[in-house]
Amino acid sequence: MTTAPLKDAYDLVLQSIDAGEFLPGDRLVESELADRFGVSRTPIREAFQRLETQGVLTRDGRSLIVSALDHNQLGELYVVRAELEGLAAQLAAQHAAPEEIKVLSTMVTQDRALVDDPKALSRANRRFHRQIHLASHNRYLIQQLEMVHRSMALLTNSSFEQGGRPEVALDEHQAIVDAIAKRDREAADEAARTHISIAYETRLKLGAEGI
Repeated sequence: MTTAPLKDAYDLVLQSIDAGEFLPGDRLVESELADRFGVSRTPIREAFQRLETQGVLTRDGRSLIVSALDHNQLGELYVVRAELEGLAAQLAAQHAAPEEIKVLSTMVTQDRALVDDPKALSRANRRFHRQIHLASHNRYLIQQLEMVHRSMALLTNSSFEQGGRPEVALDEHQAIVDAIAKRDREAADEAARTHISIAYETRLKLGAEGI
């Protein structure tokens, strides 16, 4: 069996968690994942160590399980996310190329076809925000946002599961794009922060409803 580079094994495990194949509380078994991905156990073990350090995995006795975020951690995550997403939108308004803005606008239009599919829209949402991050043209900010979105994979539900939320969220995306297109940094920041705040509120409501 060949040994995959650490980055490959790390990405494979992280992508599986992000895709919902492993949920918070699920136990990850080194040998099973090595067989699943067709790699040796060494890169899987090293990926586990890295993910544990990042808080994506946690110890449960001798086993490693996918971490879950409690109420306070969720609040902390969204505070940081609002700050960073707002900054990314500001910088995108300043630095985004016209072609990048066109891509963002096209994404919003195309994503409206996904309003009845929360899982697909959730994936599209990540792509949209990632495109804004890239449009900020700030590598250090992008790295921090990657860490935040890595933690978002530990949430068991999607705000798009709330009735009416998909359509409203896409309108919020459009407001962000409009502000970026106008090169209005303050409006872009405000639109991004409002979007994240409403998403957080929606998640709290879903949690209160036991969804």
